[in-house]
Amino acid sequence: MNAHTRNRRFSFARRSAGFTLIEVMIAILILAIGLLGFALLQTMNVHFTQSANQRTQVTNLASDLLDKMRANRLSAAQYTGATFVAGSRAVAPCGRPTNTVSVAQNIDRWQCQVVKSLGQSAGATVTYANGVAVVTIVWGDERWSTTGNPDTILAVSTRL
Repeated sequence: MNAHTRNRRFSFARRSAGFTLIEVMIAILILAIGLLGFALLQTMNVHFTQSANQRTQVTNLASDLLDKMRANRLSAAQYTGATFVAGSRAVAPCGRPTNTVSVAQNIDRWQCQVVKSLGQSAGATVTYANGVAVVTIVWGDERWSTTGNPDTILAVSTRL
């Protein structure tokens, strides 16, 4: 083996022996961008999950009031008194009436549950006309609201 062949082998081995600093930095940059994207994805997933949970609670609250109206059809028109505006009720523990429960007690408990579940930015409108009951709940989903005002609305209607 002559000196020229030996030098060529040594220089080739030296060139392909490892990574350069530039290659390592580019790999780290690509990994960092991927991890940041994953972190953003996880954050958005938490927002969507919490928002979906809140919408489920609103749907259950509206259905609960409609069920109360359906159970007592003769007094269904009195449930229009469940209407309240955002900020008019304070968050407080909700009592559970016992024995004979009046429509007013049902309304008070339902309003309390709405405010407790959705916060003081929640409000509701209940209408009953020609056998059709409509429950509309308005609340501020602070995860998506840019103004902080109630901006999410769910309306549920049924024929009694």
